Amino acid sequence: MERLSRRTLFAAAALPLTAAAAPAPPAGGRRARLRTAICAYSFRNELGSKKMSYNDLVDLAVDLDVDGLDLTVYWFPNTSDEFLIPLRNYAFANGVEIPSISVRTNCCQPTAELRAKEIQTIKDWVDVAAKLGAGHIRVFGGNVPKTSTEDEAASWVVAVLKDAGAYASKHGVVLGLENHGGITERADRILDIVKRVNLPSVRVNLDMGNFNKDAYKQLEQIAPYAANVQVKVEVRDETGNRVACDWERVLRMLSASGYRGYLSLEYEAKEPAPTAVPRLTRELNALVKKVAAG
Repeated sequence: MERLSRRTLFAAAALPLTAAAAPAPPAGGRRARLRTAICAYSFRNELGSKKMSYNDLVDLAVDLDVDGLDLTVYWFPNTSDEFLIPLRNYAFANGVEIPSISVRTNCCQPTAELRAKEIQTIKDWVDVAAKLGAGHIRVFGGNVPKTSTEDEAASWVVAVLKDAGAYASKHGVVLGLENHGGITERADRILDIVKRVNLPSVRVNLDMGNFNKDAYKQLEQIAPYAANVQVKVEVRDETGNRVACDWERVLRMLSASGYRGYLSLEYEAKEPAPTAVPRLTRELNALVKKVAAG
């Protein structure tokens, strides 16, 4: 391998940070790495009724032999150190990672004042994620106001994510813009926003079940930009009908794109989560091994 001169090294070091700031392009050919997790949202009824705690979910992750716990924050009693640090320590003591937290946001804010408030909200959650050791936050784009155009709303989302993403990058946190209807209803608009933000700390939180139609085609479009993946049991086909999700098809799609990260099972169907999630997690774990083996 050709050795670099000191002058070349210093010149490379002097390049502006923005030169490496573009989001990752499609990475076909890169060896994928798929790891499984459970999403706290699956147990929304149990957490909401206090039949289960976040520590219980850590224990469940151990029992199900998954690497991670994706923490939906809606049932946090507070965001004080008295709650966050013991939770992080309990997860660590049990060998369970907290790769991601999921929060509520609405980046389609029409005024500078409202955008500033949204930016501050995301920054506050970045601080929480950093305390938990989470490298990713799922964020929502929001809905286009009836009095605005989609292009106008997209520019507001870009502005919010540019500012919040710059703050997140200083704390080692990535913001994943989820395909969640509204301004993020279509893959092409999601990619438009992420590319215009142009930061490595702003990528996509890929949710298998959220596209209203043509799910597999759109999932394939955004897969190379995914920072985190939430696994669903259903998708919508070309005509918008709900059908069972072909997990193997999506996992092979992610593998082909070079995805390295978590597959977080987010369960929303009718069967109670305490019985459905263990069964589905076993299926997902087995499928990950199958895909990894080729």
